[in-house]
Amino acid sequence: MDAKDFSQINIAENPVLSQMLAMGHEQIVFCNDEETGLKAIISIHSTILGPSLGGTRMWMYDNEIEALNDVLRLSRGMTYKNSISNLNLGGGKAVIIGDSRKMKNRAFFKKFGEFVNSLSGKYITAEDVGISPQDMSWVSEETKYVVGLPGKSGDPSPITALGVYMGIKACAKIQFGSDSLNGKKIAVQGVGHVGEYLVGHLAKEGAEIYISDIYQETLTRVSKKYKTHVVSPDDIYDIDMDIYAPCALGATVNDETLEKLKCSIIAGAANNQLKNEIIHGKAVMEKGIIYAPDYAINAGGVINCFSEVHELSREWALTKSEEIYQTIFNIVNRSKNENLPTYKIANMIAEERIKNVGIINFTK
Repeated sequence: MDAKDFSQINIAENPVLSQMLAMGHEQIVFCNDEETGLKAIISIHSTILGPSLGGTRMWMYDNEIEALNDVLRLSRGMTYKNSISNLNLGGGKAVIIGDSRKMKNRAFFKKFGEFVNSLSGKYITAEDVGISPQDMSWVSEETKYVVGLPGKSGDPSPITALGVYMGIKACAKIQFGSDSLNGKKIAVQGVGHVGEYLVGHLAKEGAEIYISDIYQETLTRVSKKYKTHVVSPDDIYDIDMDIYAPCALGATVNDETLEKLKCSIIAGAANNQLKNEIIHGKAVMEKGIIYAPDYAINAGGVINCFSEVHELSREWALTKSEEIYQTIFNIVNRSKNENLPTYKIANMIAEERIKNVGIINFTK
């Protein structure tokens, strides 16, 4: 139904519809299968620029409302991410409620694939937190609307990390006068797929790296491989650092952490890093901290997926991800010139393209 079709419903009494309409979403699909234990939510924010594309995240949410809030924010972010990256794709996302280390099996993901397929291409899925290429292979047994498959574009994490790395260098160029990260103290929060690849780039350039993660075995392995400092999740905000790179879940830039953070750049792979973009986007600017808008800096993953959808080469995806350097550089420069938070500048750029859909050649 269109938004106008809800005119006879008391929206105030329906929190789901209230959130959906407030953020401009087109469709929400709640998925439940008792046999496999699947509980998921698929959120389509916009298909103005094309079919919605965004990864599936598997996380042990405390409750369904928390999962709904996350998928609504994530899918909206995908609309902006695809727009600012000049990709003819809309914004969508899915979350699966559950323990990604205990609940996975073929039947589970085949059932999820059935739900994706029921949308007839309006939503294209891919990997995100807690999801592997194998999981997507099982999904693909039930739907063709899935990317990031083995033998094709594959795991998007390396290209996501490359884009984040380039964005960090762009921020450093403006903040420090040089984009060299040699000797810079960088805290990477979360060293899963993307975080570990990012650590690899930073280590090659000679940065002094501090890492934290909720999984001790991951910390131990990455620290040994790249010779990093290990910090507990609670202490990561207290480090005397140059750059904070959040690469886990969102909302880590908030009232509490901003009182602790000792950095001049916030740039990482996590989605929705600002707990409240209006409040905390302004707060970081007032503190003199450069914030790289998350959906602009972490767009490498969706660029990788786009290349698979349109059968473009890996070289195209790598080159396109390297352009994130200039995207972030332009956003930060414009932010300084117009005295507006970087998130607001990024939103303005993304929204302008959506309004002028069809003008930009998405393959360039």
